Amino acid sequence: MNVDLSRRGFLKAAGAGVAATSLGAMGFSEAEAAVAAHVRPFKLANTTETRNTCPYCSVACGIILYAKGDVRKGETAEIVHIEGDADHPTNLGTLCPKGAALKDFVHSPSRLTQPRVRRPGSDRFEPISWDAALDRIARLMKDDRDANFLARNEAGVPVNRWTTTGMLAASATTNETAWLTFKVAKTLGIVGFDNQARV
Repeated sequence: MNVDLSRRGFLKAAGAGVAATSLGAMGFSEAEAAVAAHVRPFKLANTTETRNTCPYCSVACGIILYAKGDVRKGETAEIVHIEGDADHPTNLGTLCPKGAALKDFVHSPSRLTQPRVRRPGSDRFEPISWDAALDRIARLMKDDRDANFLARNEAGVPVNRWTTTGMLAASATTNETAWLTFKVAKTLGIVGFDNQARV
């Protein structure tokens, strides 16, 4: 094996090795580890811990949100740290780059925090309340189902189909929630039903 190493490169490598060995021999590595072990538990000592699920994909990694501020005392809770949940069976504490950057997503000034609607003829979206949004969705679904529900096909066979509205379900959920979501969709007669896991 031929290694192309100049005299200058050799001296640099040897010097770095001697410096690292000397620092280690003087106990700096142990001291640094001791300081880190001492400081780490206090980093999140005065925060409220909340377990949740990462919102990005269908893997459904577990996360822990740390917030400062006690809502029970009238304070505003602000998320100061997000990390993977080591006790979660899906990710065991690990997160992908998007999950690791969740704090930036939460604090983004462009993040939507309430429903919006664009009125007919308007060129912009305006905020509405959650109650108004859910009422509007329910009304539009009811009107569409009443107008397009097909109880029987051409042969007179009962089919109970609603083909003009579809549903895209979330996949970062429990089996029980997924089962209930599917039953609701099929009870309404919705044929176009898919899951976010395939997106």
